[in-house]
Amino acid sequence: MAFVSFWISCFVIGTDVAFSCQNTDDFVDASSPGDIVIGGLFAVHSEMLHPEEYPIKPIIQNCAGFEVQIFLQTLAMIHAIEMINNSTLLPGVTLGYEIYDTCAEVTKAMASALRFLAKFNSSEDVVEFKCNYSDYVPRIKAVTGASYSEVSMAVSRLLALQLIPQVSPASSAEILSDKIRFPSFFRTIPSDFHQTRAMAHLICESGWNWIGVIATDDDNGRFALESFGVQAMANNVCIAFKEMLPAYLSDTTFHTKVDHAVEKIVKETRVNVIVVFMRQFHVLKLFKKAIERNVNKIWIASDNWSAAVKISTIPNITQLGTVVGFGFKSGDISKFQDFLKNLHEKPTDNNKFLREYITLLSLCAHLEYHDFQTCIANQSQDDLMQNVENKHQIWRDDFLNANIEPAFIRSTILAVYAIAHAIEGQCKRRNCKDPYAFTPWELLEELKKVTFTDDGKEIMFDSNGDMNTSYEVLLWKEIDGHMEITTMAEYDPEKGGFIFEDEEKKREFLDLKKVQSTCSQHCKPGQMKKVTESPHTCCYECVYCPENHYSNQTDMDYCYRCNNKTYWAPINSTTCYRKTIYFLSWTDWFAIFLLILSAFGVVLVLSISVIFTKNLNTPVVKASGGLTVCYIILFSHLLIFLSTLFFIDEPTEFKCKTRQALFGISFTLCISCILIKSLKILLAFSFDPKLQNFLKCMYKPIPTVVTCTGIQVVICTFWLIFKTPFVKQNFSIPRVIILECNEGSVVAFGIMLGYIAALAFVCFIFAFKGRKLPENYNEAKFITFGMLIYFIAWIVFIPVYATTFGKYLPAVEIIVVLISNYGILCCTFFPKCYIIICKQETNTKSAFLKMIYTYSSKSAGSISVSQISLSSKSSGSQATTSDSCKSEKKSVNGNCHFQVPGQRLIKGKVLPKNSARTMSRKRLSSI
Repeated sequence: MAFVSFWISCFVIGTDVAFSCQNTDDFVDASSPGDIVIGGLFAVHSEMLHPEEYPIKPIIQNCAGFEVQIFLQTLAMIHAIEMINNSTLLPGVTLGYEIYDTCAEVTKAMASALRFLAKFNSSEDVVEFKCNYSDYVPRIKAVTGASYSEVSMAVSRLLALQLIPQVSPASSAEILSDKIRFPSFFRTIPSDFHQTRAMAHLICESGWNWIGVIATDDDNGRFALESFGVQAMANNVCIAFKEMLPAYLSDTTFHTKVDHAVEKIVKETRVNVIVVFMRQFHVLKLFKKAIERNVNKIWIASDNWSAAVKISTIPNITQLGTVVGFGFKSGDISKFQDFLKNLHEKPTDNNKFLREYITLLSLCAHLEYHDFQTCIANQSQDDLMQNVENKHQIWRDDFLNANIEPAFIRSTILAVYAIAHAIEGQCKRRNCKDPYAFTPWELLEELKKVTFTDDGKEIMFDSNGDMNTSYEVLLWKEIDGHMEITTMAEYDPEKGGFIFEDEEKKREFLDLKKVQSTCSQHCKPGQMKKVTESPHTCCYECVYCPENHYSNQTDMDYCYRCNNKTYWAPINSTTCYRKTIYFLSWTDWFAIFLLILSAFGVVLVLSISVIFTKNLNTPVVKASGGLTVCYIILFSHLLIFLSTLFFIDEPTEFKCKTRQALFGISFTLCISCILIKSLKILLAFSFDPKLQNFLKCMYKPIPTVVTCTGIQVVICTFWLIFKTPFVKQNFSIPRVIILECNEGSVVAFGIMLGYIAALAFVCFIFAFKGRKLPENYNEAKFITFGMLIYFIAWIVFIPVYATTFGKYLPAVEIIVVLISNYGILCCTFFPKCYIIICKQETNTKSAFLKMIYTYSSKSAGSISVSQISLSSKSSGSQATTSDSCKSEKKSVNGNCHFQVPGQRLIKGKVLPKNSARTMSRKRLSSI
């Protein structure tokens, strides 16, 4: 098979071979032989030394900025491999390692990854190009690392070519969970997705919504910023500003951009919370500059630096404010601490990191702790080459222990053990002493299924290659003048909540809320946010909730509308109040007044009934139609008065249906009876034969009353069946619900009233025709007057009823009902009662006969004169006869007759003297 060979050569600027690379083996920083070799990538140095100008030759440069914390991770990997080799996990098989320094640079990491891909047992480190790597065996079986996500992304893409498993103890970028792009990548820590969600949750729980974010301008920083932005938006947190710092310290603009970021923090006075996604050496530079500017904020630390001792020991770090960070769950690392105690006895021939550390100790041993730490971080490999021969070796146990970050030590050990357990699965079926026993892609499949126990907890990878352990919420506290990193709470990624060990820890969390970091003041209950011209939703004005709206929490985006129309709320309300229900109650003064009037009407009806009963056989009672008719009329009046009770108090379905029907039928019964009386009176005193015949045909008392009343009963029945009245809630008045009866159908209501009005009009016509009855028996005249009162009352009622609303609307109809009822009652019965009580001398049969006789005599005389006048006009030839007739003579049919006193002319005939009295008796008997 054709292949292409890649030769890896490395060169450094310098003369001492201790730190120069003359061949590929010199490129390895720490190594140990074994049957199965595991590669390691760690950023033990923070930067590469670049020439002043851009490089013109492909030469790998020396590095500077020794990172003790990362150096400890390389020792943790070595310690884990030694523990496995001394255990029964891989019996008869020895693990070896090759650890390379990436110097936090992708370029140098890629060079290391190329060596990993080199063919096993190739003296020239040849990387073959093949179409199928299924049978290809590289020099290493798996890789632990890298320290930073940006480096892991680049290396993982290269290792994926041969599907070499890569297990990182520190790279947390969310994108690395994508198994399409990074199929061979695993990690022993959670994804940044959980970390950014936990940060946003913490910020939201603390009441902060106006924050700043500072991140490194690399893949890891950008992905973290993007993920946090999504989580912040979901929790209504706004990012006031974003500052991106160069990923490499060697960038010439680094210090300028740090100054700019600090200046931005100082200017944004409303921003008191800063989220920082950066590496430790970036944070170190930023904090030193922030301390110079007297910045005092709350800093939210990412897992990269939340437990960094070298940052927590910066001079005057306590002036910087409060640091709250998220770190990975740590475990028992006591064995590793024991390993460090004996580290000075380890040989340094195969570990350049250890050799460099010992040299740094010798150079900086005379300094205090922080200065000592700074001295170590600032030495470059070139400086060490010049000074290494002039110093004696000095060892300090305390420095390494003080810089341990337990979470990263544990995750590194877990990464090695995960690979070892995967190797164990392969070695069950093969002889792993043979380097060709299995390939990396076979180990990858085994690694996906790995499950083992650590500190009593089951450890395994999920489908994304992540190990979803919980987070520790770390709080930097000042204790005895020093900054101590303490655990405040635990964050469970699955449940998405904080777990506090005790109340003291919870109080520490609550104390964070005292710090304000908002674009606008919190809107109080009763207010809502009004978005301003700012593009950020967190910048707003607080305005009062309008009427009928409320808010019962702080910082509400909108006010809730009061549920349905039965509640109301004033302006700036925190709750809704039930509307007051109004109706014409029994206790209302106006209702009491109307009830008194109705009660008085009832008493009046009963009194009249008693009077008429006691005077049953008197002419007045008999002339009124008899006791039966009077009782029916009085009973209808009684029902009308009682119907007003259904207009008062809380409306119900029964009341709404009953009140109009009861009033309509009762009033119709009353008018029907009065109509019969009007017909009877007109019939009794009519002298017109044609009219008498018509009235005799019409005068059917019982059928007429039943028919007239029955029509109203039919109208009301249809009304109640098809458009029945119902209880209605009237919301036309604010803060009040008026309970009222909706008539169901205005048309039906109008037909009912119109029918009563029609009967009343007919009654009025008949009564008006009989208005000239005897003076003491002028009932028709009073009926006419009563009907006029009815018409006036209801004509006024219609516009008043149509324009009135509120709880007194039923009172309007009650008043009209009372007025019309009182008017008809008084006009019908008061004159008779007056005669019965006050003019008893006229309430006799003889007095009535005399009165009727007098009226009949006058009526007969007037009719005779009318007949003579009509006959004279029709007979022109006999007109001259009138001259021969004197005042004592009358012309009848063209003849002159002498009229003696006591005679009457009726229908052209001369009546005898006593015939008028006979007519009076007939009239009386007919009445």
